[in-house]
This record gives sequence, C-alpha cells and structure tokens, in this order.
Amino acid sequence: MKRRKQTKWWWLLALVIVVVIGAGLNWVAKGGSQSKQTITVGSLGADVKVWQHIANSSAAKQAGLKIKVKSFTDPVQLNRGTADGEVDVNAFQSWAYLQNFNKDSKQKLVALGTTYLEPMGIYSKKYKSVKDLPEGATIAIANNPANTARGLKLLQSAGLITLKKSFTATSGTNKIASNPHHFTFKEIDDTTGPRVIDSVDAVLIGNTIALEGHLNVLKDSIYHEKVDQSTKDNVNVLATAKKNANKAAYKKLVKLYHSKDTQDYIAKQFKGTKVEVNKPISYLEK
Repeated sequence: MKRRKQTKWWWLLALVIVVVIGAGLNWVAKGGSQSKQTITVGSLGADVKVWQHIANSSAAKQAGLKIKVKSFTDPVQLNRGTADGEVDVNAFQSWAYLQNFNKDSKQKLVALGTTYLEPMGIYSKKYKSVKDLPEGATIAIANNPANTARGLKLLQSAGLITLKKSFTATSGTNKIASNPHHFTFKEIDDTTGPRVIDSVDAVLIGNTIALEGHLNVLKDSIYHEKVDQSTKDNVNVLATAKKNANKAAYKKLVKLYHSKDTQDYIAKQFKGTKVEVNKPISYLEK
C-alpha cells in the first residue's frame, strides 16, 4: 500500500514538472524575458536616425524587441523589400504613397499605425514669396504619383493653380483646371529636390528630403502645408507585408514611436518639422 502511494506521488511530481517546463517554453516563445523578437525596420533619410534611437532605447528592451535598422535610398526598393520579407516593417511613406504602391503592385502592404506629418514646402533661391514667382516660371515637382498630387494640391493652396473636381490623391498635371501664370512643371526624382533648387524658379520638396539638404520647412520654404484634415493623406505610417498585419510584436513599434522618450528626441533633432499624429488607421480611411 505504501509503495503504491509513493508511485502515485512520483507520477504527480513528474506531471507537475512537465506542465511547468511546457508553460515556461510557451512563455519564452511568446516573448518572455529570455527571448527577444528581432525585427528589421527599413527606413530612409532622417528617419533612419529616429529608428536607431528607438532600437537603442530601454523601452525597446522592455518590450522584448531587438530592432535592426536598415537604411535605404530608394523608396520603391524599400517597399518591395518589405513585401518580399527582406525587411519586416518600413517607416518612411505617407498614407497616399502606400495606397499608390498597392494600386500599382501585385505585392500588397498594410499600415500598422500612424507616425507623423511633415509639411511639404515650396522652396526657392530666387524668390522670397509665392507671389513673386514670374509668368512662365519653372517649378520642379516630384515624378511619383502620390507626391505629384500632393505638390499640386499645395500649389492650389498657395493660390497659384486650380485643380479639377475629379482630382484624386494620385492625379497628375493633366488634372490642372487653370494655370493662369503659365507655369512649366519639371518632373524630378523627389530625392533630388535640394540639388535642383538653384536651377529652377521653385521646387516642391518633402520634409524628409529637405532635412537631408539642410532645409527647415518652417523657416526656409516660401510656402508650406498646414496641418489639418485636408492633409491626412500625407500622414506617415509604419507599413508591413499584408500577411504580417496582425503580428503583435510589429504593433509594439507603433507604441515605441509615440513614447515620450522618442517624441522628445524627435522634437530636439528636427525642430518641430515632424508633427506627431497618433491616430487609428480608421482616421486615414474615412
């Protein structure tokens, strides 16, 4: 009888050990302190520094994440790399740019969350105001649909042109209804904006690229976007391949971006030119 009881207790003890080991392995697999989820974040321009700061932060360690930051110079290559799995998450593009990529590509990306809005600016070395731009002035504008449309809307906001009612977030110069000053539009690779500023009357530059050229949109542009509902298509997002849309570890990146430490760093580094937008994706889809 005594032997039977001892055997029973040994079985119970073995069962407890198995359960504890199984629970421990499951805890580690889900991101316990002994295991870190490695995420490769691709970015370009000044945003690379932001994600390097986040990668080195104590908040990232506390979240159980090991972040590797990969720098790119070509936005299309970065999106394709994200879709192919070379990069897990990318941080560089506006909501409109993402929509246009998905429209033109079989590879689909989704937004994980919003990050910021950087005002696009009109820059000129020759003129101090948009009112000073002469008849027939040459204006350089991005050659990718999302930023072409964004630039044209900015020119309309400045009172320089008017657009057709059918104008969309990916429309081009063929949707200009009125060009009273007979401006000539020169399409350029939008990453070259700061380099062509001396050769045209004016150039439209997104702020990430402007910062690379040591330009501050709030101080150096002759006109820039105002932050309001009309510019929500220009809000930047974190994007990933469609199959990764529900990965909890990837969604942690959104919270890390909006942490106080990260926002303090951004404010210090970029002097107000990256305006935080902490909104649900539904805000962009309306």
